Amino acid sequence: MPTITSYPGVYVEEIPSSARTINTVTTSVTAFVGHTKRGPLNTPVRITSFADFERKFGGLATRSAVGYAVHQFFANGGRVAVIVRAAKKGSGESARVVLDADDDREDCPVLAVHAKEPGAWGNGLHVAIDHDTSCPEETFNLRVSDSKGGAHETFTGLSLEPDHGRNAETVINGAASLIRVEILDEGRPAASGTVSRRFDGELPDLAVELTAEIGDVQREFTLYEESSDGAPPCTVTELALLLERKLRALPDAPGKRSFAGVEVIPFGDRLQIIAGSTDPAEKVCFSGECAGDLGLDETVNAPVFPLHGGADGKPPGPRDLIGDPANKTGLQALRDVHDVNLLALPELADYESAEDVVSVVSAADRLCREQRIFQLVDSPSSWGGVDAVRSGIAAFEPVRSDHAGMFFPHLQLPDPLTGRLRPFPPCGAVAGVIARTDGERGVWKAPAGTEAKVLGVRSLSVELTDRDNGLLNPLGVNCLRTFPMVGPLVWGSRTLAGSDSADSEWKYLPVRRLALHVEESLRRGLQWVVFEPNNDQLWQQIRLNVSGYLDPLFRKGAFQGSTPREAYFVKCDGETTGPEDVARGVVNVVVGIAPVKPAEFVLVTIQQMTGQPEV
Repeated sequence: MPTITSYPGVYVEEIPSSARTINTVTTSVTAFVGHTKRGPLNTPVRITSFADFERKFGGLATRSAVGYAVHQFFANGGRVAVIVRAAKKGSGESARVVLDADDDREDCPVLAVHAKEPGAWGNGLHVAIDHDTSCPEETFNLRVSDSKGGAHETFTGLSLEPDHGRNAETVINGAASLIRVEILDEGRPAASGTVSRRFDGELPDLAVELTAEIGDVQREFTLYEESSDGAPPCTVTELALLLERKLRALPDAPGKRSFAGVEVIPFGDRLQIIAGSTDPAEKVCFSGECAGDLGLDETVNAPVFPLHGGADGKPPGPRDLIGDPANKTGLQALRDVHDVNLLALPELADYESAEDVVSVVSAADRLCREQRIFQLVDSPSSWGGVDAVRSGIAAFEPVRSDHAGMFFPHLQLPDPLTGRLRPFPPCGAVAGVIARTDGERGVWKAPAGTEAKVLGVRSLSVELTDRDNGLLNPLGVNCLRTFPMVGPLVWGSRTLAGSDSADSEWKYLPVRRLALHVEESLRRGLQWVVFEPNNDQLWQQIRLNVSGYLDPLFRKGAFQGSTPREAYFVKCDGETTGPEDVARGVVNVVVGIAPVKPAEFVLVTIQQMTGQPEV
């Protein structure tokens, strides 16, 4: 904005810089696709720890190779992962329960409660309804608890009326992580637990003997004693507090919290008593001569409502993993996710058919090329030795991609669920090693060598010698080795296109990943160029911005050469963008980099010196 001068003097004006910063993108965010215990189907979820995975996907499960791979990823230095839960099409059911109305209508369902995601985990959910709201005759509260996971959610002041501000579907489905609901009819769901009759007018005499029964356990107690309870209750709320305290003080059956966890909730002029047990069959019943005076003898008994019918989905087959691009299922769910750099499919290692494995790897490779992702391919678990690898690698000829790397053999480590030693595919641990190497050294450093230790591993399923390594390395198979005093580590860093016979310029994994990193950073960092005037000034700004991005990488050691001129070049001028390009709205930027290749073979020549003259 031009400065308006109105008086003689000095004016100061700030002018924004024309230089724009190109930020570097992530390098080691790993996507895992496959079967999990729970979690949203075909929906990418970003997590930053294994605790996140346990909370959102149920943790480890014997049938879930993904769970173990994620555990090893974070144990070896991984920081961010994206999980896509996949299941065999048509398998898996969500647990549910249907709640009836609290009026005189018989068998009138008004609200269906479903587990948020399919799976048997939903059978551990319990729903409790109470009417302790500001409008106890019209609205209700809903509480859901996970008896296995320990999670709880509460939603208050709900209504089934479509135009109500606290409509149950709108409130719960938009905020709950455990359930979703469906309104079936008008009305209101009946309260769970034990609901008393109305207390009209003043409270009756409370210095009475009562018998409370939960399940097959009966306990007698005195409701009110002036010597120990102080002033008598005057309101329904005070009565609820007294009754809850008395019930919680009663001894429980061994190993139970039926009495210790009792809740007494006042709503309007009634009481609702809920047993502390998660067993839906256990409810609080009262008896005694004075139970009728307190409105507790003819109570309405409705247990805590358990969800049921949940069933785990079957592990995905090849078609389920590949997914449908139109519906964004399986691998295709990653198409809308930014900042994914590595892809792991640990379930492929146990596929019996090599044709199925190749079909999934091929589909994943197409996605990786489009999204600039590098795929970590596990060697099949049936490869029990070097000869099996040499004969089986021929099946992977159609997918010898420079966007993928294969790792052999599998890892031997204790199963956290059983404590027994068992083999696991290495992709999760290798992804963690790559993330650790990127953080400590950079994406241009090969994630292999004595620094690339695989943590938590007891041994390898196949112990390889130097000779074995020499047979597999030229085939483009990255070996995991065990060395004395060091332990298991990654001892190879080639792409699947890195076999000696292929003679690919993308032979090495760090060279390929560095190029992907530079490409994606420049693609995002040059978005501002679109619709700018295509002239010399724009070309100069582009050269300045791109050079400003590449120079720090050079100084960190990402490129060869002792000077920037030897390490990279940026060309954007009248030679790269001619008049015809300008007429078509095209600007061409040519960027060249000289990546540092790993020192794969170190030759040491020793010469013996003899016959030196004395000084």
